[in-house]
Amino acid sequence: MNPNMNRRRFLETTAASSAALTWLSAHTGPNVFAADAAKPALLGGAPAHKGGWAAWPEWREEWEPKMLEVYRSRKWFRLSGPHVPEFEKAWAEMLGAKKALAVASGTTSLIVGLHVMDVGPGDEVIVSPYTFIATYNAILANSALPVFADTDPATLTMCPKSIESRITERTRAIMPVHIYGMPCDMDQINPIAKKHKLAVVEDACQAWLAEYKGRKCGTLGDVGGFSFQESKHIPSGEGGAITSMSEDVIDRCNAYHNCGRSCGNFKGTGSFTPGMNYRMTQFQAALLLQQFDKLKKQTAIRRANADHLSANLGKIPGITPIRLPENSRPAWHLYPFIYNAEQFNGLSRDKFMAALRAEGVPCSSPYREQYYDGLLDVAINSRGYKRLWSADRLKAYRESFKDLKGNKQACETMVAISQNMLLADRSDIDQILEAIRKIQAHSAALLKKA
Repeated sequence: MNPNMNRRRFLETTAASSAALTWLSAHTGPNVFAADAAKPALLGGAPAHKGGWAAWPEWREEWEPKMLEVYRSRKWFRLSGPHVPEFEKAWAEMLGAKKALAVASGTTSLIVGLHVMDVGPGDEVIVSPYTFIATYNAILANSALPVFADTDPATLTMCPKSIESRITERTRAIMPVHIYGMPCDMDQINPIAKKHKLAVVEDACQAWLAEYKGRKCGTLGDVGGFSFQESKHIPSGEGGAITSMSEDVIDRCNAYHNCGRSCGNFKGTGSFTPGMNYRMTQFQAALLLQQFDKLKKQTAIRRANADHLSANLGKIPGITPIRLPENSRPAWHLYPFIYNAEQFNGLSRDKFMAALRAEGVPCSSPYREQYYDGLLDVAINSRGYKRLWSADRLKAYRESFKDLKGNKQACETMVAISQNMLLADRSDIDQILEAIRKIQAHSAALLKKA
């Protein structure tokens, strides 16, 4: 498994690798795991976890009648059936938002949110670099520049202390990312935005039902964006939603996502205003509506198992759970922890992850320093961006990546397991802990073997 495998590919392969391990246990006879169980599997011991993990996405037969009803109705378009507005109303109520808008994807939720917050060509947006690449792309899609606040390696979220030094006369918005469903410390971020008269666009694409001080993520800024892509906790293949505490904001989002048609209090200047087609289909909405109870129940299971992991991982030398804001409740799209190779006799993170996978525990290091991958070089070297910013500004912007020392540390020390693993029985969660304990105890021998 590639140590740099991205989050989405990791989630797609977790179930497959687990199934392969189950087959191996069943077909190689009773003696294949006869070695000392206290040893890591790579040293001849029995894997700590011999079964598989829950398949994802989940499908339930009781959902089929409603889906068949939608297909047979021949009312599939957003404006021809009832399910999309039903979903929007229910989603807003569940999150405590004033209003919600269903859209085509999580990426489009961010594109629309930024547009409605008046982010456009030549503007700058302060954003976390530790995120899925769609966050960067949503800013670029509005012909704006993603300016990176540093990552706090202890939280994996935007470091509030690094924000103000990035603000310029071009800055229009701050985009905090509730990565892996872990809330950002919004009580530090929102006052900075208010002080500088900046919009706050929450990337809550991995933060369904995540809470910060009694409020749901996606309701803490001016506008929030969610994703329902196949790997997500409430999936519909693709799909997204925008939430806000302002009806006027959602009306403007609605108009923009629906080819510029006026909506509610936003009348525009004629029959159409500038807009795109980012609409959700009736199929997606009908599927999502049937998953609300599942989302609530599974979120509680993930939280309980993550709490158990966090309470025990911190007792293992070299493993540190992620620090969360006070009075917050994560959604845990991935469960991450910090790996310190020095406490494992110098065993590299890649070799640690290989040993953990051999124990039947799929894991990954999903995000690297993506600003060096070329995407931003293409943007800042484009004809359009050279018109919008001076050569000196673009050069300084590119050079500023080296200052993201917290993000570099986060990218080099984080290990994660996927959300479907957090749905397992407590005994399976204990096997994850046992696997890491074995690797820690035998790390010197693993280093020699490697």
